[in-house]
Amino acid sequence: MGRTFAIGDIHGDEEALRLLLGRLPELFADDTLVFVGDYLDRGPRSAAVIELLRRLPDHVPAKVVCLRGNHEDAWLRILDQGWPEFILPRNNGCLETLRSFQGRPPPGEDMPSRADIDAMTAGSFLPADVVEWMRALPHWFEDEHAIYVHAGIPKGEGGEFAHPRDVEPKLALLWCRDKDFFRNYQGKLVVFGHTATEALPPELSSYTPEDPTDMWAGPFTVGLDTGCGKGGFLTALELPAMRVYESRLPRDA
Repeated sequence: MGRTFAIGDIHGDEEALRLLLGRLPELFADDTLVFVGDYLDRGPRSAAVIELLRRLPDHVPAKVVCLRGNHEDAWLRILDQGWPEFILPRNNGCLETLRSFQGRPPPGEDMPSRADIDAMTAGSFLPADVVEWMRALPHWFEDEHAIYVHAGIPKGEGGEFAHPRDVEPKLALLWCRDKDFFRNYQGKLVVFGHTATEALPPELSSYTPEDPTDMWAGPFTVGLDTGCGKGGFLTALELPAMRVYESRLPRDA
């Protein structure tokens, strides 16, 4: 039985991604890398992150699975129907993505120009092959170890947590942020990102509960969004060993 390495939200931080991948053990053909989504926005190098992920299957023997995150979904929505409410708030990090794909310096605290706003509103700066790649990203993945989704699993009309294949609309797997899921889901292990671990109930985590910014491990769910691209770091979880890898320096370094 091969190992699975689930990797949290990257948000344009190419340096953290390369550091983390360099800290994983040697990979083999029966291993799987699962990225839980949110590859762009906020960090300075969204274009490089996506290029690295797209090339990764040619450089590692393991199977590579990239899930769709809500930020990929948001850009597809912008392209298809427009969504100015998403691109304008600076904390969504869309200006960083624009600058990255245009080969311009990161914006810092700059506000977007009129030309920036027009380009983001149309999404026209995103290369066609990147858009095609994002459209093909699956909403969930499952193997013998766990179920992997970007945001979580919502309850259905009957009040039960459904399997992701039965969740409609599938967008709920990318956008939900449900305390009921974090606290009360029971069943096969679910690994997710999207919600920063410091916002999850610390009393339920069995992994370094004294550090709320660290990986969050509940009884049946594991949260991997440790703030990469927004001042935090990138985390990976190896299954079934439950071994944790981080882009930041080890605590005893």
